[in-house]
Amino acid sequence: MRKILRNLYLFFIFIYGRFLSLFLYNRKYLKSKWFKGKKYFFDAPGWQWVVIDFHSRIFLRVNNTVPFPISPFCNVVDYRNIFFEPDELNIFQSHGSYFQSSNGAKIVIGKNVWIGPNVGIIGSNHDLKDPSRHQEGKDVIIGDNCWIGMNSVLLPGVTLGKNTVVGAGSIVTKSFPEGNIVIVGNPARKIRNLPENLY
Repeated sequence: MRKILRNLYLFFIFIYGRFLSLFLYNRKYLKSKWFKGKKYFFDAPGWQWVVIDFHSRIFLRVNNTVPFPISPFCNVVDYRNIFFEPDELNIFQSHGSYFQSSNGAKIVIGKNVWIGPNVGIIGSNHDLKDPSRHQEGKDVIIGDNCWIGMNSVLLPGVTLGKNTVVGAGSIVTKSFPEGNIVIVGNPARKIRNLPENLY
């Protein structure tokens, strides 16, 4: 009985999400893997994201100045400078994540990237002499197959090579472009290499 009720709920969300998508959502995101069910055609998580987004943005006025796929659980500064593949919508569904791409900085996110809750990706720091102002932005680039653990922070100018794992709570102050590594700590440092054919 519980399984039947859950399937009915998912089917309702699917119909409601499809209806909303006809008017309000960019089609390129709706074609991503998150809108293809694993067992049934209606059990894809993307439709739930659409419904949550609609209600939060329209009725609760949460994140109403930034478009989907940025969820109401994230905080984003200047979404126009964030670049990612449509299949990577999951990076904007973690609670408490903060993406700041202001003052000319870009945030570029590769394929198959996973970002945990409460992660901060910062493109521009406050000016040390006047905290009310920001310094010039520096791009943050995250390579393919990276995993950023919860409560981590990536600071301006950081580049992570492919297959980089950032341990939970790490503060990444410099680039690790070589990839295939695990980094942890404050400031983050390499603690081990990963096999090159891991993914």
